[in-house]
Amino acid sequence: MTINNAVEAFDAVDLIRQKRDSGILSTAQIDWLVDAFTRGYVGQEQMAAMAMAIFLNGMDRTEIRDLTHAMINSGERMSFEGLGKVTTDKHSTGGVGDKITLPLMPLVASFGVAVPQLSGRGLGHTGGTLDKLEAIPGWRADLEPEEMIRLLREVGGVICAAGADLAPADKKLYALRDITGTVDSIPLIASSIMSKKIAEGTASLVLDVKFGGGAFMRDFDRARELAQTMVDLGRDSGVNTTALLTRMDTPLGLAIGNANEVRESIEVLAGGGPADIVELTIALAKEMLALAGQPDADVEAALRDGRAMDTWRAFVAGQGGDPDAALPVANETHTVYAETAGVLTRQDALPFGIAAWRLGAGRARAQDPVQHAAGVDLHAKPGDTVQVGDPLFTLSADEPARFARALEAIDGAFEISADATGWTPPALIAEKIG
Repeated sequence: MTINNAVEAFDAVDLIRQKRDSGILSTAQIDWLVDAFTRGYVGQEQMAAMAMAIFLNGMDRTEIRDLTHAMINSGERMSFEGLGKVTTDKHSTGGVGDKITLPLMPLVASFGVAVPQLSGRGLGHTGGTLDKLEAIPGWRADLEPEEMIRLLREVGGVICAAGADLAPADKKLYALRDITGTVDSIPLIASSIMSKKIAEGTASLVLDVKFGGGAFMRDFDRARELAQTMVDLGRDSGVNTTALLTRMDTPLGLAIGNANEVRESIEVLAGGGPADIVELTIALAKEMLALAGQPDADVEAALRDGRAMDTWRAFVAGQGGDPDAALPVANETHTVYAETAGVLTRQDALPFGIAAWRLGAGRARAQDPVQHAAGVDLHAKPGDTVQVGDPLFTLSADEPARFARALEAIDGAFEISADATGWTPPALIAEKIG
């Protein structure tokens, strides 16, 4: 047992009481709290109590900024000052079928802008970008800093795992929030996301903040508050930041899984793909390029003429993958067909995400493997007319025993209306902030 004889600047219990009673924590108090928690002086149970006090009483703008900076200062900060390129990045709060990073990064990088995209893995119904890309034979997520800089110069973009030294206090606090019912707190969510993005060192950032049934923030007003908080944090920290509020009631695109989402992303880069994926990819690309000093960039042309595809192939090869390799295909499939005719008016994102997870596309624990070929392929989207016997969706898995529980998740998750006169799907992009 190590005895710490150093005199501490504060007592954790005093700070907990202060926040419990709706008090405002000073910069010095927050700096000490995060540092003491990171080095183990403040215990798990004490930080859990503080997280609950923040969850119940919130934080003002200065407190959120101080918490974010304290978490950044707990580790290393990356710098791209010597890169010779303008940097820009994007972060999504996650959803079902959200593979936008895959076509977006090479599209933006094809304009000579550097895109250092640090991404994560999936847990539960929300897929992880790194899991999707690892469906490509040979592709690897872990890059040394020197390799990352080289690829940003030569290719223009990387998609890789964040290093362990990037905002380590956030990793420790996030694990605690997950088991104490304090995840759904705007100050804690905003500081968690933005501490990593600011520490990453990008000059500008576009946020895709989702709302709706398949999103982390279901309520639009709460999602808007989160978006505004993160935009403020970015700008207070010298990172030019904007946000798009986008709908996540229906899965994005037609593919939910890993290998099938890579296939769909390649379709977009080839000038095709589902309309909603194309719409959101183009909208985010225009925002990123505008912040990077190219407000008039013709991103649609870069999809048509093959520039974005060329960058994709160079990116895959640069991280050890084979852009021409066949992607995994599941051993078993099960297709569900329409039993009535009409217009598909509802397709709930969350149940389809859970179904893909149960098929093997996701993981229940961080250490679990994923089955890259597992997932769901949709054959119709809300607004489409279907006839009796038309395929609605296909489940894919390596073990057919997984189909029953996946079908349970989807039961009642879609609706075909015989009369949908005047009904149109709601807009995908609801608002821009910043």
